[in-house]
Amino acid sequence: MNRLTFFLLAALVFCALSLVGAQHQARTLFVALERAQAEEKQLDIDWSRLQYQQSALGKSARIADAARTQLKMAPVMPGKTQYLAGVALPAPGSVANTAAGSAASAAAPEASK
Repeated sequence: MNRLTFFLLAALVFCALSLVGAQHQARTLFVALERAQAEEKQLDIDWSRLQYQQSALGKSARIADAARTQLKMAPVMPGKTQYLAGVALPAPGSVANTAAGSAASAAAPEASK
């Protein structure tokens, strides 16, 4: 009987210690969950603020004002516009046609051999 009592007492102490450990772990996890939820809420607030700032900074009036004040830029006027002479760019379709034509002419001599 003495051994059975000692065994039951040891089992009871072990169960009590595991219950305390499980409660401690549950409280620790709950605190971590609360912190993560608070951080999520703060990140949502920061995201909203950044979206508002991005929309405010992207307005054309603000960009034009920054160009005039910080970069010392002026609006385009026809009298101050300078045109470059002698620069001729090929039409967009002519580049593709030229490449296709040269490929066809390179294939033609080989076909005749």
